[in-house]
Amino acid sequence: MNQASELALIEVEEFISIRRDIHRYPELAFEEHRTAALVAEKLKSWGYEVHEGIGGTGVVGILKNGDGEMSIGLRADMDALPIQEQTGVEWSSCNHGVMHACGHDGHTAMLLAAAKELAAKKDFSGTVNLIFQPAEEGGGGALRMIADGLFERFPCDSIFAIHNMPGYPVGHLVFRDGPAMSSSDYATIQINGVGGHGGMPHKASDPIVAASSIVMALQTIVSRNVDPQQSAVITVGAFNAGHANNVIPAHAKLELSIRALDPQVRIDLEKRIKALVHAQAESFGLTAHIIWKKGYAVLVNSSAETEFARNVAVDFFGEAAVTRQGPALSGSEDFAFMLEKIPGSYLFIGNGDTPGTCMVHNPAYDFNDGNIVVGATFWNELVKQYLKV
Repeated sequence: MNQASELALIEVEEFISIRRDIHRYPELAFEEHRTAALVAEKLKSWGYEVHEGIGGTGVVGILKNGDGEMSIGLRADMDALPIQEQTGVEWSSCNHGVMHACGHDGHTAMLLAAAKELAAKKDFSGTVNLIFQPAEEGGGGALRMIADGLFERFPCDSIFAIHNMPGYPVGHLVFRDGPAMSSSDYATIQINGVGGHGGMPHKASDPIVAASSIVMALQTIVSRNVDPQQSAVITVGAFNAGHANNVIPAHAKLELSIRALDPQVRIDLEKRIKALVHAQAESFGLTAHIIWKKGYAVLVNSSAETEFARNVAVDFFGEAAVTRQGPALSGSEDFAFMLEKIPGSYLFIGNGDTPGTCMVHNPAYDFNDGNIVVGATFWNELVKQYLKV
């Protein structure tokens, strides 16, 4: 196959313009009204059957061709982050305090570019479901779409998604089967003591000392309670207590982020953290109250679908443009919930590896437009091979 000629078929300037327009007008979780309307309008103009308002602001475009009975789902996320942009680019965010700092503008543009080519060429037999999801950034938009009947209304035999990743060359594709991204849970721990005078600590029950001991004890869970062959993270991101140097406060509060790459390890972490916190507090004569908030599940790529997508990439782009089995990441992604329902794979596309390249969620980050043609071409080839005529 002539890769260069295939890439040339993508009218890339049109989709660079679309990407930068979305970037200028970023929208937070479940507020993606403008972006969703743009997506729906484009899909309709290319002949897709379009369904809007799924899971809030989600959009699904359906394209059927031939008499094939198989169906494939391709997903892109649309929401932005509550970050003040500092890129200085011409297409910087017009919405104060909101920016596309994770590349969802690019993911949407890639899938739209693929959508146009799929509709124009129709070199497949079966059904393509293009899923434009709201609220990936902590909002659980995937769960909302699933609860709204996503897979009952738009059945998929397999489902795939791409996320950009700084640290790899632009357009480089990275695959991983099995656990690929961690679960994410959050805990708020309040230590309840008795306040008093800083000069008379024996007349108080100091929650700061107890909370400090808890912070240090938490570090032993990963090193002593988790199999060394497994991966887990317990981060105390906030420690709040007191306002004056001569006052022992009555309460101290810790905020935790907990991550794991194995569902059982995730369960074990919750049990161990809760037991340790209560025991530590009691040892100081204090009590602890824990609020546990479950976040995203472990993202597990199915082996067969990952191998299929990996082979499509290697056959089309060549071995040098592909990492067959990349490392697992401790970030989280709600595409995990879709993969709990439908077999599929979540892969990465490099966003640049030169010095100074920003990581996602950085105010100086910007999606690399060079990825649009590569990502769209991969989507087209994946559909063509999955739904062979």
